[in-house]
Amino acid sequence: MKNINRRSYLDQYIAMTVISLIAIGTVFICSASASLSSNNDLRKLIFFPLAISVMFASSVIPYQWFNLSSKTLMKSISFWMLAFSIVALCVVLFTKFGTRVNNATRWLEIPGLHLRFQPSEVAKWSLIFFLAGYIAKHQDKITKFWTGFVPVCAIAGVVVILIVTQDLGTAAFISLITALMLLFGGAKIWHFLTPLPAIIPIFIYVILKSPNRLARITAFMNPDACNNSAVYHAKQSLIAVSTGGLTGKGLGRGICKWGHLPEDTTDFIFAIISEELGLIGSLTVIALFVTFMILGMMVVLRCKDPFGKLLSATIVIAISLQAAINIGVVTVVLPTKGIPLPFISSGGTSLLVSSAVVGVLINIARNSSKLNATEMLY
Repeated sequence: MKNINRRSYLDQYIAMTVISLIAIGTVFICSASASLSSNNDLRKLIFFPLAISVMFASSVIPYQWFNLSSKTLMKSISFWMLAFSIVALCVVLFTKFGTRVNNATRWLEIPGLHLRFQPSEVAKWSLIFFLAGYIAKHQDKITKFWTGFVPVCAIAGVVVILIVTQDLGTAAFISLITALMLLFGGAKIWHFLTPLPAIIPIFIYVILKSPNRLARITAFMNPDACNNSAVYHAKQSLIAVSTGGLTGKGLGRGICKWGHLPEDTTDFIFAIISEELGLIGSLTVIALFVTFMILGMMVVLRCKDPFGKLLSATIVIAISLQAAINIGVVTVVLPTKGIPLPFISSGGTSLLVSSAVVGVLINIARNSSKLNATEMLY
């Protein structure tokens, strides 16, 4: 039978889904920040076309450029991305350029430009790209503990150590994604059990060392017995979600954003959406993320390249899991933690980096969308 190439248009569907999420985020960032100056609102509006431009720009870059197929590691884009991220994290922690906000030093100030970005967000995705290339290149070694599992954990460990002192949530998220990538790559279950006796005490120590982290967990376990900011966030979030009803109070008519709910444009923006658009608006946002996940999994199933398959699967899972965690925090299913809602929460670094990552996913979809007619079912 003659081969006939047909497009599946998965790349376009993914792009439209993400653009819809970014548009919703832009609208509600402006709505939630209504009490702020108009200049700040205009700066937030700029990120909408910028994020879309970044997404489409990265979608034209062949995703194989991020692979580690070359014998020389220095020729890989992923290597330089990871190296830049590690340097940026060190600059934040050990120099005066690190900016402290909300009792945490997570941002890097660019002198003279009045701009700052969050290196941990860049490091998270740089590590994912590098590990996808590393695991795809060393598939025969990942099933072995010392030559496969340990090197991957060591690479991820460097990033986690640099982040964990200031951002436990992101460090734990990176650890979880690394574990999932190792499982996808063929690591054995007993590989993960071996380092647990050392990891668990360290994890407990990091929590106990920080009064804020301990307060958040205590507030989640027993909110009635606590009276701190963590409980306040959770209660105000539930008030915003529950008072929205079926159709909400109307766009811009929410009350909780007027000083009642801190972090309303970032970690708790989903609560503002629930209050102003109600259950219908909340389910619409969730449906868009579910649509993104389904479309992404279709890309994974159709991709034949090991690197493209692992990278696309990790991108989809990381974004979907981050969305699930954020919504879980807003609805008080999970303890309060600073995990933003992808494409919607305020934060230029997160939005631009996530948009660039989706652009790579679109490129994978585009290269995997031409199906051979002999493989199609009619």
